[in-house]
Amino acid sequence: VQLQASGGGLVQAGGSLRLSCAASGSIFSINDMGWYRQAPGKQREVVAVIRSGGGTSYADSVKGRFTISRDNAKNTVYLQMNSLKPEDTAVYYCRNVDYNAWGQGTLVTVSS
Repeated sequence: VQLQASGGGLVQAGGSLRLSCAASGSIFSINDMGWYRQAPGKQREVVAVIRSGGGTSYADSVKGRFTISRDNAKNTVYLQMNSLKPEDTAVYYCRNVDYNAWGQGTLVTVSS
């Protein structure tokens, strides 16, 4: 199972970014997928999860601002991030939950 995350970058507070994670090596459509993040000096935390059936869950800190989605035809999971805050600065990782496989991470930096 391989995951390739992209879409990170530098954005001002209040701005938006969309992360993408392309997956291969598994039957993507039946896997639960997630986005996680790790800020400097902090533990990795879950941001959002999307299940194979489309159900989603979010960390309280991002509810109403972030949206996780998936395109099974493209084997890709997305994280739309709006109203970004400096505290969202972190390396963001995608994960195939069922296989416990992780992508390489993409850095998101939000300036104040």
